[in-house]
Amino acid sequence: MTNRPVRKAKKSEQREQRKEHRSQNSYTPVELKLRTKSQATAIETINNNDMTFLLGAAGSGKTFLAMAYAINAVLAKQVTYIILTRPIVEAGEKLGFLPGTFGEKVDPYMQPLYDTMDILIGKQSAQREIINKAVVLAPLCYMRGKTFHDAICVFDEAQNATYLQLKLFLSRFGSNSKVIVTGDPDQSDLCDRGHSGYVALTDVVNKLRDVKNIGFHEFNPNDVVRHPLVAEILRRL
Repeated sequence: MTNRPVRKAKKSEQREQRKEHRSQNSYTPVELKLRTKSQATAIETINNNDMTFLLGAAGSGKTFLAMAYAINAVLAKQVTYIILTRPIVEAGEKLGFLPGTFGEKVDPYMQPLYDTMDILIGKQSAQREIINKAVVLAPLCYMRGKTFHDAICVFDEAQNATYLQLKLFLSRFGSNSKVIVTGDPDQSDLCDRGHSGYVALTDVVNKLRDVKNIGFHEFNPNDVVRHPLVAEILRRL
């Protein structure tokens, strides 16, 4: 009588262990179809460096590549977390105070990153569940004192960050982590607001150019993979 519950418990534990083992080995990385030679070079640069700056050309796939790399790193169990950071800056139009919880306030600014995840792994899938658990939103205003271990840290739209914000973020990453910074200095919304035209991202890049294990890849209008008109618009405006 007393042995039966023990045997059932052991069988139950074995089933859970087998289930967990299958789940741990059932998530394969996303197949990334690179559309240009420049994108392939960008991925190689990320692979070969602890920190990578993807710069230039709107529509060239900077955010897409950064998110795809981060997602695959989690699915392949190379890291546990994806740290997402974006400057909270409107594109020339102020919406005022946003009501709601922390997530509700931040989500509108992070939506382009979520959209990229939708494209790569869908809105509802086993892979998406894994990635949703791995994603950590890290607004710059709450970043002081943090260290990001075992993570791919993505700083998107970095042309809208100040020098001190970039310095803060770039000094946060810890062991078994990579940093990917994306930005186009020609699309700074800070400059459009009457600032002097100084873009902190350009200054930071120039100062870090010769640092070991920091890589740089620059896209140009010929690398644009959005609608063909985008490249022509960027050349003329």
